[in-house]
Amino acid sequence: MERKVGSSTVTAKEVKAALEKTRTLSAEEEKVLRMRHGAGASSTQAPLPRAAGDNAELADELLVIEMQLMKAMRARAAAKTQAPKAAAPQARETAANPTKDKIVRALRKKK
Repeated sequence: MERKVGSSTVTAKEVKAALEKTRTLSAEEEKVLRMRHGAGASSTQAPLPRAAGDNAELADELLVIEMQLMKAMRARAAAKTQAPKAAAPQARETAANPTKDKIVRALRKKK
């Protein structure tokens, strides 16, 4: 095998074209090559690759995990929207505290 002498430049278009053809790279290797050479994804409309591949059992497990996470996210979002309403009575309760009122009045007089 003959050894190459000199340098060559690899463009982002060449890397992008090569990555579309190859199937032997792992996801991390492909990501590194794209970042290193500035080659974007082939298409913004292309579907994302599935982590399970052809493994149906793994796909089912990932779907269950995804559903659990979505349920937890919705519950958390619902709790966030209800939290300000629940915090209002607590704020009124602390404002009625006579010790706190006394301290606040004293600090206002200091100004």
